[in-house]
Amino acid sequence: MTVERAVRLVAGFFVGISLALYYFVSPWFLLLAAFVSFNLIQSVFTGICPAEIIFRRLLPVRVKSGGAACCE
Repeated sequence: MTVERAVRLVAGFFVGISLALYYFVSPWFLLLAAFVSFNLIQSVFTGICPAEIIFRRLLPVRVKSGGAACCE
């Protein structure tokens, strides 16, 4: 799995969890989806992707470099 695919997987997971928590618990959980969206957008402009940094430090062997969204 490449870093780009891992970032997409985690972002999709957090958005899905956020929507489920919004529906079942509280509307405030939409802030989690907004935070994920903000991080994805800022990574496009700055080239800094916090999820990429975490993946590279925690899983250096399993996650390969590749893709274009977060890897420069």
